[in-house]
Amino acid sequence: MIRVLVVDDQEMVREGFSALLDAQPDITVVGSAGDGAAGVAEVRRLRPDVVLMDVRMPEVDGLTAIRLLADDPVTVLVLTTFDLDDYVYEALRAGAGGFLLKHAPASELLNAVRVVARGEALLAPSVTKRPIEDFVEAQPVRPVRPAALDALTEVLRLVAQGLSNTEIAAHLVLAEQTVKTHVSRVLMKLALRDRAQAVIAAHESGLVVPG
Repeated sequence: MIRVLVVDDQEMVREGFSALLDAQPDITVVGSAGDGAAGVAEVRRLRPDVVLMDVRMPEVDGLTAIRLLADDPVTVLVLTTFDLDDYVYEALRAGAGGFLLKHAPASELLNAVRVVARGEALLAPSVTKRPIEDFVEAQPVRPVRPAALDALTEVLRLVAQGLSNTEIAAHLVLAEQTVKTHVSRVLMKLALRDRAQAVIAAHESGLVVPG
């Protein structure tokens, strides 16, 4: 059973997401909170597997909350309005496990929760493309451990493009378990925490070029 905490400053949003998630046989909502500070407190009290975290909230925003939860055993799935939020890249830096458009269809929300609960990052190109492009354009490319990047480069490139393990396996004509092993080796070689950090490393190294 996937245990979920919903953090959003809009009560109707919290109630709507909670009702949808609770109706699933493999998901249960263990609680909710109306701002980042309360969300952090509830994470540490309830120990959920996944947190749906709004970005823009009063008092303590979602980005600050993600930083506060960096060492907690929980995956944060960020709720973003995309065109309004400037925090996507920084949330990746802070440790977010993925992004979901706030007005996404119910099926996408359910899939997103299940994906991040499995330990995979949900990095939809439609959400991450603009902030990463802005970041790369604003700074010179900084090579990230070039020797390590020589190995498993194609897998890292596909991860950075937002492909799931299943999609990478189909693209490279490999078994999905083999792809999982390759992804683990990429993370280990680059000393990265998760797939989200692998995306950042690939863009900062110039392995993936915006556009």
